[in-house]
Amino acid sequence: MTNWEIKKEETNFDEEMRTKYGPVILQLLFNRNLKTAEEIDNFFQFDYEKNIIDPLQIPEVAKAAERIEKAREKKEKVAIFGDYDADGVTALVVMYETLTDLGIAEIVPYIPDRQIEGYGMNVKALEYLKKEGVKLIVTVDCGITNHEEVKKANELGMDVIVTDHHHVGSSLPEALSVINPHMENENFIFRDFAGVGVAFKFAQALYRKMAPGKIDQLKWALDLVAIGTIADCVPLLGENRVLAKYGLIVLSKTRRVGLQEMFKVGRITIDENNIPDTRKIAFQVAPRINAAGRVDHANMSYQLIIEKDRAKARDLALEVEGKNQERQKINGEIVREVKILAENMHKDKKLIFAASPNWPVGILGLVAGKIADEFGKPTIVLQDQGAELVGSLRSIPEVNIIEVLEKCSQHLLRFGGHSQAAGLKMKKEKADEFFAQAEKIVSELTPEEAFVSALDIDAEITPQDINWEFMDTLKKMEPFGEGNPEPVFIMKNMKIFELKICGNGSKHLKLSLGSASGSPRFDKMSHRVEAGSPKIFDSIGFGLCEKFPKLAVGDIIDVVFNLSEDSWNGSKKMQIKIIDLQVHER
Repeated sequence: MTNWEIKKEETNFDEEMRTKYGPVILQLLFNRNLKTAEEIDNFFQFDYEKNIIDPLQIPEVAKAAERIEKAREKKEKVAIFGDYDADGVTALVVMYETLTDLGIAEIVPYIPDRQIEGYGMNVKALEYLKKEGVKLIVTVDCGITNHEEVKKANELGMDVIVTDHHHVGSSLPEALSVINPHMENENFIFRDFAGVGVAFKFAQALYRKMAPGKIDQLKWALDLVAIGTIADCVPLLGENRVLAKYGLIVLSKTRRVGLQEMFKVGRITIDENNIPDTRKIAFQVAPRINAAGRVDHANMSYQLIIEKDRAKARDLALEVEGKNQERQKINGEIVREVKILAENMHKDKKLIFAASPNWPVGILGLVAGKIADEFGKPTIVLQDQGAELVGSLRSIPEVNIIEVLEKCSQHLLRFGGHSQAAGLKMKKEKADEFFAQAEKIVSELTPEEAFVSALDIDAEITPQDINWEFMDTLKKMEPFGEGNPEPVFIMKNMKIFELKICGNGSKHLKLSLGSASGSPRFDKMSHRVEAGSPKIFDSIGFGLCEKFPKLAVGDIIDVVFNLSEDSWNGSKKMQIKIIDLQVHER
């Protein structure tokens, strides 16, 4: 059984704050490390003009903008070197559209082949760009670890501007300019941008320097900024929160026929009357953009996003949809294989490690994430390429996987990423030594309780706490995501007044829940609760039938849940989305 951990109640807020926000909302904010009146007030403010900082104050950005202006004056050919995931593809489009609009005559977009070239810059790609006559390379969502490749580009007579957000090592590549919010002594006020966020900040700087009168049209790029930011799981706090909030609104009105056709083909409800939330981006939009790069080439997703002809966009959307279905099938098969290894070979280990020559590189990050979530352990899944192993790592919050890789770097050819997600390449002969050392480091640095499955609960509430004013405040806390997760509540001593089993395969529970201390009165004609009766909540537990087969009407339960607003035929109601429950002894 999963342990439930209710966050410690915070009582240090003053009476003014308690009156303004209420104790439950203040508890949620405190859990998100917002502790002062100024921090909390800023959290609820969404003023694009006030909350978006001017990137020209950052020296490396100003220097890079000058080089772009020089490229325009000299009519130089500029390459944009991107990455094959949703963050990288959206960053590439943002930069491509910006440079095009600002008058760069010739632009060469370049996304490496995931299987053949791997992540980041490579020598063969540089030689190709040289033959194409490129004088300047701008990287997006990559480049910070490409020391040798940047040096090679310089030798070939090409300048390099690196824009990236990944972990900064002990030294920087010798580029003309390096823009990364994690650099020491950098003047970024906010440091947790995704790759597309860094590209957007650079685009802002370019408009401010080269075409200040046109900068407002950059807001139409916020749809891509929201997709890349949410897809890359960076914290939705600070400026990211503003970019995502406005970006989701722009996405509901997007002018991009490629995205419009993707929504139609994938049956994704996004339009002016249906502003998407972060879950819709994370589970429906981003996977489709990622799919092409995982099982084929990311150029397909790039072309879909920039396509202006609706018929061509429709064809590309159908191709992308097919790639996503193929990705889902492959992903499921590999997850099953790795689970068997995890259950049998790594049961007593703190780190899960798996490799096979039959697993495509593009799927491995998804697989590692699924296994890490299910087993509560950092997970490494690699493709065996004969002499080398290449693949992805996903971690748990208590383990900074990039720090583990740094301590094991003598065994690695290459690595990079974030605290929770990374990639690596190593000689196959080094695998045993690497795994032994990584396992030892994780065991020594991580307390045993970190590996016990736990469900974090923000606050205990009662039915009386839930009303439309409370729901409206929760709505203002959106967008939810990394760093600002959807609030998780617990209500105790709730009685099941109605129970239905629904969904394909009868997998889901549909309950009517109310306080066990009061019994509702039902109108026999309408089957509705009579006015003045205790609150009854419609509740849905997706996939919980198998876990609770003996649940029955009349049972008293403690329930852990999210709160949502359910709209149907013009009416709206509050709904409990059950995460877990415990049944009291009968």
